[in-house]
Amino acid sequence: MKERKDRSSSSAALARGSQTNSPVRGAPGTAKISSRTSPAKPKLKTNNPSKSPEKGLPISKSFMIVGIGASAGGLEAFIQLLRNLPADTGMAFVLVQHLDPKHESVLTGLLSRRTNIPVKEVKDGIAVEPDHVYVMPPNTDMTISEGILSLKPRTEVRGHHMPVDHFFHSLAEDQKENAIGVILSGTASDGALGLRAIKAEGGITFAQDEKSAKYGGMPHSAVAAGAVDLVLPPEGIAKELVRISRHPYPRAYLPGRAVTPAKTIEAEDSFPKNGDDFGKILTLLESSSGVNFSMRERTEISGGVFAVESVKGKGTTITASWKATTAPQ
Repeated sequence: MKERKDRSSSSAALARGSQTNSPVRGAPGTAKISSRTSPAKPKLKTNNPSKSPEKGLPISKSFMIVGIGASAGGLEAFIQLLRNLPADTGMAFVLVQHLDPKHESVLTGLLSRRTNIPVKEVKDGIAVEPDHVYVMPPNTDMTISEGILSLKPRTEVRGHHMPVDHFFHSLAEDQKENAIGVILSGTASDGALGLRAIKAEGGITFAQDEKSAKYGGMPHSAVAAGAVDLVLPPEGIAKELVRISRHPYPRAYLPGRAVTPAKTIEAEDSFPKNGDDFGKILTLLESSSGVNFSMRERTEISGGVFAVESVKGKGTTITASWKATTAPQ
């Protein structure tokens, strides 16, 4: 009996000892962490800026996107343009061609055989990449938002279908000064209003000259609407696109109205070679005032009053004006 009592006393003592040594939850410095039982820390997911979260495709960064509108005779003009472009302009090219809605397009295959630039038919949700050509499929309307191309079934409307205007408006809104619009051969007036939207947002606009165009309706309408910076044949447009891709402030040399190839040659050396802030200011002022500063000397430009009226965001939008105080010589 005595032995049984001793055992009971020993068990009670051990139990009290274990309770005394047990760590108290919440008490600092008492809990022991076992490497075997501790859950692994969750890895923080980081967004890869070069990948689209939905499609796994590269997301557009800051590069220029060239929207090209064409109709009858435009395919031949676009092929001429492509043949005069290197594969490394750093630009993306999106072709909006008037197509028969009831037939499949063979444009992608035709263009792929005539250029070293990769050519893709647009799929809904595809991210635009530099140094690629994108072709809108038939029977669709296309827009762009945050560098992503979206397709919807073609909408039946009264009058003419305007797929070029539709895309150019979204391109202007999405890309601002990084948008370039080009109108090639075609009938009627599709693209004229879209070019005006691009120009209004600080983008650059081209039209094929009517002499080289098989059908001059679309280029003529764009020029008549006051929406065109430069009027050139397809190979001339390609040459200007290459030059634009190599300079930081491409609008600095562009006049306020459409010019012919001869006048373009005069403007060839008018880029701000040193890429200074003064050249950028002139570009912004030209866009807002319509005054061509590219042919003026700095002393001549100084004979006026600059006024910055407002700055929006982080200096991305500047409203400015310039008024001459002395007549240019």
